[in-house]
Amino acid sequence: MDNLLILLLFPLAGALVLSFVKQTALAQRIALISAVISLGLTIPFLLGFQQTAAMQFEQQWAWIPAMGIDFHIGLDGISLPLVILTNVLVPLIIMASFSDQYKGNFYALILAMQTGLLLVFTALDAFTFYVGWEVALIPIYFICALWGGENRIRVNLKFFIYTFFGSLLMLIAIIYLYGQTPGKDFSLASFYSLSLDEPTQRWVFWAFFIAFAIKMPIFPFHTWQPDTYTVAPTAGTMLLSGIMLKMGIYGAIRWLIPVVPEGFAAYGQLAIVLSIIGVIYASIIAFKQSDFKRLVAYSSIAHVGLIAAGVFVWNVQSVQGAMIQMFNHGVNVVGLFLILDIVSRRLGTREMSQMGGIAKAAPLLAICFMVIIMGSIGLPMTNGFVGEFLLLIGIYEYGLWYALFGGMTIILGAVYMLRMYQKVMLGPTNEQTAAFQPLQWNETAVLVVITGLVILIGVYPQPLLNISEAAVTELVGKLGGI
Repeated sequence: MDNLLILLLFPLAGALVLSFVKQTALAQRIALISAVISLGLTIPFLLGFQQTAAMQFEQQWAWIPAMGIDFHIGLDGISLPLVILTNVLVPLIIMASFSDQYKGNFYALILAMQTGLLLVFTALDAFTFYVGWEVALIPIYFICALWGGENRIRVNLKFFIYTFFGSLLMLIAIIYLYGQTPGKDFSLASFYSLSLDEPTQRWVFWAFFIAFAIKMPIFPFHTWQPDTYTVAPTAGTMLLSGIMLKMGIYGAIRWLIPVVPEGFAAYGQLAIVLSIIGVIYASIIAFKQSDFKRLVAYSSIAHVGLIAAGVFVWNVQSVQGAMIQMFNHGVNVVGLFLILDIVSRRLGTREMSQMGGIAKAAPLLAICFMVIIMGSIGLPMTNGFVGEFLLLIGIYEYGLWYALFGGMTIILGAVYMLRMYQKVMLGPTNEQTAAFQPLQWNETAVLVVITGLVILIGVYPQPLLNISEAAVTELVGKLGGI
């Protein structure tokens, strides 16, 4: 069944049902079954997808005809990997978050957010895209505000102000572009066909760029991220880091660069510089962290900085690298935050100085942790290698120094990630780690799946690359480099 609307609405239907479920065990079952069915509904699109640059599975209905607003959705090689990523990670996140403290409303918010994310990745109308952008934001705000940790209200307010400010700038740009279209409509094709003068493209570039840069986030729009990731419940952190930040990268590829190419030509180099500054800055800060969760949060900024640099370099290799690395980063960071949650709940702390020797008590956890770390630092035969390799080749073609500084994420990442592993898993045990409780069935299942994906994509990445290759080649070819 390749009806894209059903794929979008099914999680929303699950969210509505879960809103009325108070029993924890029943809510867990309904949420997981709903998420697994959504994953199953993705399979026909994957099997029926033609590896061309054309938009496929399009559906379009008049939504607000008087204003030229259509509900217009479709898939191509740029959006399909992110739809797959969303529907692969959501059931894993739900399964990982099985706990007595979460009832139906918690899982309902996760599924509602899934609908917003899928709408962002499939929208071919700017108004529809904006609706999805906001729909994805509202559930994560409540997830963090209701189930977050200490200072969650203050931290969440900062997160909301940042993202709302970015959304407002993007809305202003969208309304302006709508006014410039000959037929007064919000379609992506109409936006691509606009012939705007350079000064206009420059300010529109910044309106979109700030909105997307906040969401990724890249330096200096990142300051909301470490606190929010740290305070949010683990499921919220997984959603933010694993999927939601990809909205910003996707937005840059789909809505920013092709719509205002002259604005991009003027400021693309600055965007690359900011991205690479973020790589080095976040890596150095990560190295100094003693809090497990803050370390992983800063490592995420560093890895996303390299992906963003690859996007703004804008050649086939770098954008292809960004596409597969978005997928890989989502898988790896969800695995890292799950391991963090497993360890911190059992020990009652996130301070690495109070850990050590866990590998003796939990060898399977130690093995999965090591594999996921190897994927994160881009070891050959793991998923992170091919993405970072393509990104660095593409960035090198743009400039040697950019590649050298961007490549520092691999060196610095290896240092702080292996140091983290040593402090958490190796060395002598203490009173707490010696009594480390065995993994639960749901934790084991999620870790095995994520570890399997790290190895599978590392050994055989070609199917993912094949999906995006034609669409990336055509889009980059239309605009050329900076």
